[in-house]
Parts: sequence; C-alpha cells; structure tokens
Amino acid sequence: MTTSPFAPKNLPTLTSLRGVSLGAVRAGIRHANRLDMMMMRFDAGAHVAGVYTRSLTAAAPILWCRSACDDGEIRALLVNSGNANAYTGTQGMEDVRTLTAQVASEIGCDASQVMICSTGVIGEFLPVPSMMSAIPQLHHHIHADGWDEAARAIMTTDTFPKMATRTCMIAGTKVTIHGIAKGSGMIAPDMATMLGFIVTDASLPAAIMKPLLARYTVKTFNSITVDSDTSTNDAVLMVATGGSRSPAPHSAGDPILDELKEALYDLMKELALLIVKDGEGARKFITYRITGAEDDESARIIGLAIANSPLVKTALAASDPNWGRIIAAVGKAGRWINPDQITLYIGDELITHGGAVVATYNEATAKAHMLQSELLIRVDVGVGEGCADVWGCDLTERYIEINANYRS
Repeated sequence: MTTSPFAPKNLPTLTSLRGVSLGAVRAGIRHANRLDMMMMRFDAGAHVAGVYTRSLTAAAPILWCRSACDDGEIRALLVNSGNANAYTGTQGMEDVRTLTAQVASEIGCDASQVMICSTGVIGEFLPVPSMMSAIPQLHHHIHADGWDEAARAIMTTDTFPKMATRTCMIAGTKVTIHGIAKGSGMIAPDMATMLGFIVTDASLPAAIMKPLLARYTVKTFNSITVDSDTSTNDAVLMVATGGSRSPAPHSAGDPILDELKEALYDLMKELALLIVKDGEGARKFITYRITGAEDDESARIIGLAIANSPLVKTALAASDPNWGRIIAAVGKAGRWINPDQITLYIGDELITHGGAVVATYNEATAKAHMLQSELLIRVDVGVGEGCADVWGCDLTERYIEINANYRS
C-alpha cells in the first residue's frame, strides 16, 4: 500500500515508561507474517479510564471494556488487528472471556483487570486457537521499549504507525505521556475504525482521568473525520502507572495538573491529526475553522457537516473552489446560523459576506489555494461566540479502491 503523502519523515522514539512493558507478535489472525496482536502489561497499581464508540452495534471487546473498566484498575491490555470481533453474538463475547482469562493466567491477575480491543473485519469470528497459542509467546516477548512494534501491530489499512510523546511537570516531578493510535478509514469517531492508547507514569486515579479524557476527546478524536462512518470498535484508553511517584492530585481541577492537561490535549490532538492525514486515499488535509456559532458544540457540528459532505470532499479532491457546496453544508447542519451574515474564506480569499458573494472575489486565487495539499477553510455563521476546529480530508478514487477490496 502506498504510504500517505502526509506520513512523518521521522517517527518519534518512545522511550521506556515506568510501570509498563509491551510488544507484539504475528498470530496469523488475517495475514501471514504480519504483526497483528500486541500486549501491554502494567505493574500493580495502574489505573485506567476509557471513552468508547456510541455505536449501537458496538463490538464484544467494547462491551467487555465498559464493564471491566468500572473499578479503574488494569494489569494488561490485549489488542488484535485484522478482525473486529463485532456482530459475532454470544460467541464473540465468549471469545473475549477466553482470551482475557488466558492473559490473566499468564500475568497472574483477575480477568476483569485485562482490557481487550479489536479492529478489522466485522462479522467474522476470532481465530481463538491461534491467538491462544500466541499469547504465551507474546507475554514472554514484551519489553520496556516495544512501542514501535505495538503501534504497527494495531494497523489495518493504515500506511504508517501513529505515535506521540510529551513530558511535563506535576508539582516538581517530571512525568511522561506516550500515545499510539490507529485509524485510516471508517473515521467519524462518536465517542473508526479508530483506537487510541495513552499511557503516563503519572499517579492519577480513574476518577480524574475520565473527565479529562472525555473533555479532550471532544476537541480531538471527535473533531476529525475521514468518511463520516462511526466504527463498532472505536475506543480511547488512558492508563496511569504511577511509576513516576508524582504527587496525587485532589481533583481534576487541581492546579498541579495544569501542565499535564496541556500536554495531554496536545498529544491527543497530534494523534488525531495523524489519523486524518492517513485517511484512505487522501491527498489533501483540511482544517475547517468555524466561528460565530451559538456555542462551541454547534460550531463543531457545523464543521463536521462541511467536512463530511461528499460534494465538498470531491470538490476538494479536484481543487475546485465550488464554494456553494460549503454554504449548502452549513445550512444542512441544523444549527442556528444567520444566512445573511455568513462569512466564508478559502485560504485568505474572502468569498461571501452579507448574504452573497463579494464583488472582490477572485476565483483564481481561491483555486491556487485549493491546489495546495494542506488547506484552511474558515466560516463565520454570524450568531454568537462559539468556535471550533474540525479536521478532514478529500475523497478520491483511491478511497473507493481500498474499501471495495478491503476483504480480498
């Protein structure tokens, strides 16, 4: 598969993180000789919080994680690619129980402390025997520096592994945050197929991580789209190992978390944008900046309505400044706007104001901007102070080819 034109020239190096070991193996889940199953093992005392897909056909691993995550303690995470274990009925959930029990036996913990995620084809049963055979090898193989292979093992149609890292201070103690993610198609997270795993050596209980994760997911993973499809398997998990022995905050609003909040948001945004930049068949990366909305959520919804429009996305693919499609998408979002006050820019070129195209509009200038690989489209809808950035990509023939041949 051709690597995305937006792939980073150099991948970050994620160094060892106190309290976690990880690695990956070839379990033969869908393709031979491909890393397709990874494990993270956490020292006792690690806590986890999760944000999951809102799909009403959520996969068996999602149902398990929602239940197992209740007490906030975690000892292991098992992830496979190539098979989503979604819409697999009672057998799918039984397979989850079998696999988590095997991991728990290897590590010496309760199965409820083992999280599991899957990504891949929907409606097929997991090859449990081959996965069971690979788990002891996987457990033996994990090590402190296995971030790169873990990131590669969760890829499906991704063309490059997605990794990010940040450091910050908590009350004078240095802490590190690492993150890996996967996603390329079926990306309209509504918490595609999208998975994100964030690990920090800070000392954080689940009750503090959960609101932070939910808040920043809205502004990052829930503000991206490739094709408007929400997956059955979307999940973002955050684990705090406590390995840095940083002071424990009293609440999510504790000032000692100010630097961590900034670093966490920045890391999640980087991972989210890498997913869009690896969108299936994408040749353009677009930032939609919405202002003047009733509130921030309205701005986000308007931005997603534009970014998800097939007419807008195909115009972008052709570098055609067909701005009427953008105005039409704003109108269908169902949020309060003032049509007579909409201001639309493509790049720095003002196109509309006062309910019509401006006399100074130069289509050649707009066209020149749309020929670029990274674009900025700004829309002010003229009713309030709400604002949001949404990120998307174009829709090309390559997207159709990838998805038409996904199972073959």
